[in-house]
Amino acid sequence: MRDTTAAPKLSKSETVYRELRSRILSGRYVTGFRLVLDQLARELNVSTVPVREAVRRLEAEGLVTFTRNVGAEVAGIDTADYADAMQTLAYLEGAATSLAAPHLGAGQLAEAAEVNEEMRALQAGTGFDPVRFTELNERFHRLLCDACPNRHLRDLLGREWQRMSLIRRSSFTFVPGRSADSVAEHERILELLREGAPADEVERVARAHKLRTLDSYLAARS
Repeated sequence: MRDTTAAPKLSKSETVYRELRSRILSGRYVTGFRLVLDQLARELNVSTVPVREAVRRLEAEGLVTFTRNVGAEVAGIDTADYADAMQTLAYLEGAATSLAAPHLGAGQLAEAAEVNEEMRALQAGTGFDPVRFTELNERFHRLLCDACPNRHLRDLLGREWQRMSLIRRSSFTFVPGRSADSVAEHERILELLREGAPADEVERVARAHKLRTLDSYLAARS
């Protein structure tokens, strides 16, 4: 029998929160963008109450800052938080990729290669989109790491990927030149996996790949 139970309707506050959060994470609202309550309320066809509640939630997540006489603004990236998250991901992804290696079939490697080719085309074309590039980059690594047999490690990775989404914004916005090297390093990882390279070599290369992105970002911000 078909379940005709309607999904619970989201509150106005929740709807506004999800919309604003999406705009921030996608890069539509950049660092320093002012969240003017009245303006957002008119745009989203709600009162200022749910907008204010949504902004408070975003502030609690660290996505928005509130300054007296200025108001709410999209927060910048905290370099220390970003570095910590990237270092953690480097070691987790390195370990997960090496453990996943024996469990990755030809089909999974082919799918990861297709994603990397899409990244290559995006990087080589005009009008580079760093947000889309980052989405594809995460998908590439998820395809490899999802085959890791250690579920605790997969859970840790999932939490760190989520943490990175909260820290927000594409590294490649600040270091677009890093994108070509990233694609080439992905190809090297795939070569090692196809060849059945030793686990410690796979782990080392996958870890170094992530740390190079961090190093490029820190150099660009210094």
